[in-house]
Amino acid sequence: MDSFLTSWGQSVYTSLGFFWMALWAFVLGYFISSLIQVLITKQRMRKAMGDNNLKSVSLGTFFGFISSSCSFAALSTTRALFNKGAAFSASMAFMLASTNLVIELGFVISIFLGWQFVVGEYIGGLLLIALVWLFITLTKPHKLIENARQDEDDETHEHGSAWSDLLQLDTWRQVGHKYVMEWQMVWQDVLLGFTVAGIISVFVPSSFFEWLFLGVGTNTEMSFWALLQQAVVGPIAAFFTFIGSMGNIPLAAVLYGEGVAFAGVMAFIFSDLIVWPVLRINARYYGWKMALYIALMLFVCLVAASLIMHYGFYWFDLLPDASQWASPAEQEHFKLNYGFVLNILFLIISAVLVLLWRQHRRNSEHHHHHDHGSSDGVGAKIMNGLSVMSVIWLVGGLCIYLLDL
Repeated sequence: MDSFLTSWGQSVYTSLGFFWMALWAFVLGYFISSLIQVLITKQRMRKAMGDNNLKSVSLGTFFGFISSSCSFAALSTTRALFNKGAAFSASMAFMLASTNLVIELGFVISIFLGWQFVVGEYIGGLLLIALVWLFITLTKPHKLIENARQDEDDETHEHGSAWSDLLQLDTWRQVGHKYVMEWQMVWQDVLLGFTVAGIISVFVPSSFFEWLFLGVGTNTEMSFWALLQQAVVGPIAAFFTFIGSMGNIPLAAVLYGEGVAFAGVMAFIFSDLIVWPVLRINARYYGWKMALYIALMLFVCLVAASLIMHYGFYWFDLLPDASQWASPAEQEHFKLNYGFVLNILFLIISAVLVLLWRQHRRNSEHHHHHDHGSSDGVGAKIMNGLSVMSVIWLVGGLCIYLLDL
């Protein structure tokens, strides 16, 4: 019993340490994202994305990049663009870009995994979009698209700001509003992701990963079949996590620390749009046939993209060396260093943005609630239940850890 309590306290310390390492990156990323969203609105995007061609897909990718959002929010925006006439391929490009090519994700990946994974995320994200476009072009799901598309009226009337408006206090109130909305969309993913990462790093033995992923623990160069198996198993494991893109990075770091190859880790990171809650939401939006088509399309394309990125890095001798990588679980998380200073600075910035949000909410006549996909019935109850369990686990483990000091 004492051993379990000690491990519980250590797992919570690890979870909180992971989050402390990444805190400044979250705040900086969401601040930049919020600023961009205030300046460029959805209404400016829709008319340019109506055809299944390079221009529409490229614009969908660009608009997705500047419309950074969590997986669930991306689904809602993608549906709106699709129903307003954007091509299916351009809508999928937008969805993938808004979850994989985002600034804050790169910051967090750089902290937990290193620059090679950041490059893999962005180049691999573009490759994934290209493969999805090719998949749609070859399979020609015209009937599914026709059945899934619905007419949708604009429910909001956004008015984008010009750069000169940055001198206006009201613009910054809008930025504060967007910033708080970003956190409202991702806090459960972040909470669950960091909690589970701490639990796995302490409680799950290395032998489990050696059983789950071929080639782990062998100290030999992995064959193509071992890499393929890892790239396939990564998304399957991600499917059952219920965690979006920002929450699965510490889990990816745990996998990499256990010996999973670059291809397997990248496939896991790319899998935020095929987890079970996302599948349910897509089924609600488009019907089960289209939802399953999207899941199959993303699964095939992300496995292919991960393998291509792995061998591309291998040929250019850019694959990360796990022996030179410092596992976040083994680092001292709360020491006084540049990360500590950045966290304090960005916590102050975050507090200012929250104050601006409160002013915006008081001054606004109509408060628009962002459509978060996790509000979908059973999915919401599961996420809420898991979030409560995570809080209880963290509070209990923190008390145990402090008593053991």
